[in-house]
Amino acid sequence: MRVGGAIKARWGGTSRAARWTAAGAAVVLVGGGAAWGVAAGGEPHVRTSDQRVAVVDGPKDDQRVTLDTTFYAPVGRAKGPAVLLGHGFGGDKYGVASEARALAREGYAVLAWSARGFGRSTGEIALNSPDYEVKDTRQLIDWLARRPEVQLDGPGDPRLGMAGESYGGAIALMTAAYDRRVDAIAPQITWNDLAGALFPNGTGAGAETGVFKKLWAGLFFTDGAGASACGRFLPSLCAMYQKVAESGRPDADAVATLRRSSPASVADRIRVPTLLVQGQTDSLFPLDQADANARAIARNGAPVSVVWYQGGHDGGDPETERVRGLLRDFFDARLRHRAPSGNGNGNGNGAGDKDGFAVTRAGGIDSSTQEVVVEEATARAYSGLGAGPQTLSLDGREQTIFNPAGGSPASISALPGLGALGGLGDLGAGALGGGLPADMPGQSARFDTRPLAHPLRLTGAATVRIRVSGKKDVPLFAKLYDVAPDGQAAPARRLAAPLRVTGGATVTVTLPAMDYRFDRGHRLRLVLTTTDMGFATPPEPASYKVAVVSGLTVPTVPSLATRPAPIPGWVWGLPLAAFAAAAGILVRGRRGRPSHATPADVPLEITGLTKAYRNGHLAVSDLSFRVEKGQVLGLLGPNGAGKTTTLRMLMGLIHPDAGEIRIFGHRVTPGAPVLSRLGSFVEGPGFLPHLSGRDNLDLYWRATGRPPDEAHMEEALTIAGLGAALDRAVRTYSQGMRQRLAIAQAMLGLPDLLVLDEPTNGLDPPQIREMREVLVRYAAAGRTVIVSSHMLAEVEQTCTHAVVMAGGRRVAAGPVAEITGSGRRLEDAFLEIIGEAP
Repeated sequence: MRVGGAIKARWGGTSRAARWTAAGAAVVLVGGGAAWGVAAGGEPHVRTSDQRVAVVDGPKDDQRVTLDTTFYAPVGRAKGPAVLLGHGFGGDKYGVASEARALAREGYAVLAWSARGFGRSTGEIALNSPDYEVKDTRQLIDWLARRPEVQLDGPGDPRLGMAGESYGGAIALMTAAYDRRVDAIAPQITWNDLAGALFPNGTGAGAETGVFKKLWAGLFFTDGAGASACGRFLPSLCAMYQKVAESGRPDADAVATLRRSSPASVADRIRVPTLLVQGQTDSLFPLDQADANARAIARNGAPVSVVWYQGGHDGGDPETERVRGLLRDFFDARLRHRAPSGNGNGNGNGAGDKDGFAVTRAGGIDSSTQEVVVEEATARAYSGLGAGPQTLSLDGREQTIFNPAGGSPASISALPGLGALGGLGDLGAGALGGGLPADMPGQSARFDTRPLAHPLRLTGAATVRIRVSGKKDVPLFAKLYDVAPDGQAAPARRLAAPLRVTGGATVTVTLPAMDYRFDRGHRLRLVLTTTDMGFATPPEPASYKVAVVSGLTVPTVPSLATRPAPIPGWVWGLPLAAFAAAAGILVRGRRGRPSHATPADVPLEITGLTKAYRNGHLAVSDLSFRVEKGQVLGLLGPNGAGKTTTLRMLMGLIHPDAGEIRIFGHRVTPGAPVLSRLGSFVEGPGFLPHLSGRDNLDLYWRATGRPPDEAHMEEALTIAGLGAALDRAVRTYSQGMRQRLAIAQAMLGLPDLLVLDEPTNGLDPPQIREMREVLVRYAAAGRTVIVSSHMLAEVEQTCTHAVVMAGGRRVAAGPVAEITGSGRRLEDAFLEIIGEAP
């Protein structure tokens, strides 16, 4: 559902339901044309055909609507399974064109359409009503069954999947309940109960007493209204919204109308394989909506796979291509009975498996794109929102909170577009730096756990019992914070759970579902506020007393195992013990020459190192050298000499074809504990410009998953010598300061061996001099530094020793003074060594 332009939903839905034929009317092709789409980058051509399809709908089959569609013929085959591809609210068929073409190239016959009331389709918006939009999709299935390119399971019965985001996801679920011809569905970021989503967490009768999600509802109805108050909505829906917006509460008729357009109303009829993809940064349709769909469909005996990904209606979606791959794997498995291709999770635990569960987690920031890098954790079975509960004690002191007159100023939890920040939530407290307002003074009560003795991964929805005293009909908003040892608190997710309670009542609060890691030494903080900008609250001033009467029950799913993800450039600076297990590109090479013992106090010894690439280029050939404690070694050579390849093998990013690398006597292998003694900086630094230098380093260290007390932050900062600049935003830094911050980042944990690739790139002479002092100070404590550089003068002035490389081979090695000889500059010696005497 694209609401107010906050996000453009891309995928439509799938389902399996009984065939329906409009009374006295057949589906008629009104008009159309064919075109050949030429794919960029040499990809196969996709043949497309625009069609205007006439359908009959309405409660009495008395409305005639023309749907604007595009058919994408399967590439490379005469027939293929069909996919109905829906769009999000406010969108149209053009919003899913790229996905449709991708599926067509995989051999699927794809039909994308603009839902009634959107794009060039006629009719009025009915919110996926069984009387309107569901009847439309069933007639589109009739149309697909007559296409010669579509594989059939029987007369009039196409082999069919449906996919769609939000609005398109809900129509997939609804169609599956009403038309048994649908074979598999893959709805994304959609709802189970539209009434419960817009009026969540009511008591007693349910949504009628829920808290009105006024911001999302307003954007939702405004987006479909167009130039007039009702625009392209059915007049009855427009009148319903206006009544609710004025009162702040739905009546029974409004709830009934919204629920009739909800999968919850027909959940017992959805009996097809289902892939549910739900966003973790989604305050419109949170994870509990997917959970309700999953549990309902599973009760019918159908296989259900669930994926929680880093995205949603609030924005901040860094994994669109991965989700598309999951969907293709799912349809390949369910419509073609193929094994997963690896486009998605590829490990057999998620999209294609019965009851699989996958969660993606923020793993850092890519230096080149400044986007969140994600990792995936999978389990064989979906565990729901309350598995593996642990109870943590809370401070139970009763607190008084106030609702301001007019409900303003209001606290802020989630707003459309804040999901990009919410996606960083998994990186730990302090990531946001307190730059956004959250809870207004006097309006919030706080209850903390004790500091954690061990890291805690919360997966699901935490619960707690509270007692509220005050006026009748109290709306509250519950959220969870991560509190660092220094007291800095950040939202675990920018989501709030609204609830409405009667004064004097004791109730169980279910907090927003999430997947989040709390580090050792951190505290969990329950916050209860009287206002939230996204919801309707009473205008009258009032005060309430709130107390917790239980501990905080936290769900966990230990069976979720993290699957390695590709490593971006910035992660190369992590201590390798932290990322060796996560490095998806580590592979086993051919066996090198027999190893020999290296003393445990030797920081680095390389023996017979060789690496050739697939194109035959021999990047490194039989390279051997040794580095001792306290040395600053310069790895020197022209472009193409093999320096960077050597460093990448040293850091485990690529595996040698022959030879070996030993750090402090231990051979470098993926995940070797000794790698924790190595710190590195390769390629350019990648920082969040709006955060301070200190906050960037804190965020970086939390991404390693190591305890805060092992960072030795202050020692690294002292060596880097950034002074007061640490507390300024990085966007104000000079290039030299950014480089020094990057070096400080590599120094976190005070690794015994520090490896830096071209650390003085882009620096002016004074900055180079400062960088030289930083490296000398670091090595002076008995540690070892390796610097790759093409700047001969800097190696001569900074390094105690040098290894000169040319053509992938070592051509000289030793103390800089010995290489240069009496009175010679290193530049002259270097040119002589490689055969280019001055």
